[in-house]
Amino acid sequence: MITEQQFEGSFVALGTFDGLHIGHKAVITAEKSQYERKIALMFRKHLSHEHKDTPCTLITPQYEREILFSWGVEPVYVDFDEICDMSPQEFVDKVLVDKFNAKSIACGFNYRFGKGACGDVQTLMALCLEREIKLTVVDKIEYNDEPVSSTRIREAVSRGDMKSVRAMLGRCFSYDFEVLHGDERGRVLGSPTINQFFTPDFQVPGFGVYASFTDVDGKIYPSVTNVGIRPTIGNSEKRSETNIIGFNGDLYGQYPRVFLVEKIRGEMNFGSLDELKNRIFADKETALTILKGENFCEF
Repeated sequence: MITEQQFEGSFVALGTFDGLHIGHKAVITAEKSQYERKIALMFRKHLSHEHKDTPCTLITPQYEREILFSWGVEPVYVDFDEICDMSPQEFVDKVLVDKFNAKSIACGFNYRFGKGACGDVQTLMALCLEREIKLTVVDKIEYNDEPVSSTRIREAVSRGDMKSVRAMLGRCFSYDFEVLHGDERGRVLGSPTINQFFTPDFQVPGFGVYASFTDVDGKIYPSVTNVGIRPTIGNSEKRSETNIIGFNGDLYGQYPRVFLVEKIRGEMNFGSLDELKNRIFADKETALTILKGENFCEF
């Protein structure tokens, strides 16, 4: 249930903020005035992960909240089922006015709302005008002459095109899953790694080796990350294995955040563990060369 207290006035950002890319940021940070509360209205589920065609997520829940707070807004999560049958007028009156006392609203140029997505920006303009609510409509944000979208970002992530992903997200693609025990094969090969397993609803990057940064308790380390199923070793479970350069501690049960910077190569099947070991060290050197030219920026 959407239950909120009354405020003197609030700003509400509207949209399907599934990934928090640069287009979403433009909407969420559109209001520069000071209101008692600034809110980003978020869906707990993009649609419903009960459906096979539901898009994968681009961000983990904890990081989503961190980014939103860094942008100066508070995330308020609602279930899509709570509002999907409301008419545009009901949504404005029952949610934006009654629950949040919205005095200022922002949305994207292609925003749709109300039952069956029957309402558009023109509908919202008329409703806001009647209720004396300020409305800011943010124009499309483009990358390579096409609008930035979560769909484009997912496609780029699946290709391992982290340059495009970074440009559209405004930050490196990252994840902060729990570190679990593996078979400690990396330690045997001279490059100990942390093992993180992707959740079923998360967008898995294209298989291969990446130059990366890893955040361990607020300290940023250069690292090299392998994403895939490790064909040389004979494993079929998708995972992320990261060798954190210059770190030797125990991270089991913790949630370090790995930021993928650039893909070094695709996943390969080596003829022997010695070949794999030699390539691991070569990849590490390549990663360090790439990362020397990078200025790490989290948000």
